[in-house]
Amino acid sequence: MPKILLDCGSGGRASHRLIADVFVRHFDNPVLGTLDDAALLEITGPLAMSTDSYTVDPIFFPGGDIGELAVHGTVNDVAMLGARPRYLSCGFIIEEGFELDDLERIVASMARAAREAGVVIATGDTKVVPRGAVDKIFINTTGVGEIIAKNPASGHNARPGDAVLLSGTMGDHGLAILSTRQGLSFEAQVRSDCASLNHLIEKLVTEVEAVHVLRDPTRGGLATTLNEIAAQSATCILVQQDKVPVHHAVAAGCSFLGLDPLYLANEGKLICIVPEEKAEQALAILRADPLGANAARIGTVLDPAAAPGKKGQVVLETPLGGHRLLNMLEGEQLPRIC
Repeated sequence: MPKILLDCGSGGRASHRLIADVFVRHFDNPVLGTLDDAALLEITGPLAMSTDSYTVDPIFFPGGDIGELAVHGTVNDVAMLGARPRYLSCGFIIEEGFELDDLERIVASMARAAREAGVVIATGDTKVVPRGAVDKIFINTTGVGEIIAKNPASGHNARPGDAVLLSGTMGDHGLAILSTRQGLSFEAQVRSDCASLNHLIEKLVTEVEAVHVLRDPTRGGLATTLNEIAAQSATCILVQQDKVPVHHAVAAGCSFLGLDPLYLANEGKLICIVPEEKAEQALAILRADPLGANAARIGTVLDPAAAPGKKGQVVLETPLGGHRLLNMLEGEQLPRIC
């Protein structure tokens, strides 16, 4: 079976063959097709830009692979500002000996994810390094998009009285990665929620308009992301534990492994914080989309002066009415998760 050789990163004929036979064949579009040193982009007005690197292990998992994860993750990060993602760059660092068929499978899934998200992969780079210098393949993606929201969403914008909404179940991606990595099986298969949310977000920001905060709870999960928002906006966030949706298989798997789904990574879910009077409209938009079918209101933004917690804290209200701090993740529950 053909493998990636160091020659494929030399910049010579082997590199050109790899680029033409794999990357250009799957990513082909007028912007990329010029094969110049930089891409000529047509975009006007305020921009959103984000970059991320993906080192997930294993590279193939139920519900996705490292390639589509790279596209979905960066598309979502750009969209969370209230932007329409337009262009992506992608950089590959590939270990010598990597299977060519696996690379093609990854590139094909990236191309498919980009088409579904409506973004153009405009430029890229490939490096091949000696065995052991990286683990199989690392991918970096950078995204650029145009702001379409009248007032861009930001973690600084949460206001006392705002409703905290969640688009779906927590912990699916994190547990899917762990179970595949460790060869674990549960009563029902756990699949990653890996998906691009930009079309759903565009409906939210254009129809609701007054969307204060949009964030995707990736590494560190829901708990860590809410702590970031509370700190940025100098508020306290109250979360009702029994309102947070968690898939039955994820809840059972976390119970067995001693994990908390509120700290597990998600790759196709969003937190949406809106004024109280806009909560039902936003929920209806979320639930009308398959990616938001399990959307729920999970809490409220509070003034720290009248809250069970302090400024910058997240408080979890238990089903029995008790309260405890929902702290930010201290270290890393699971390495190489995205």
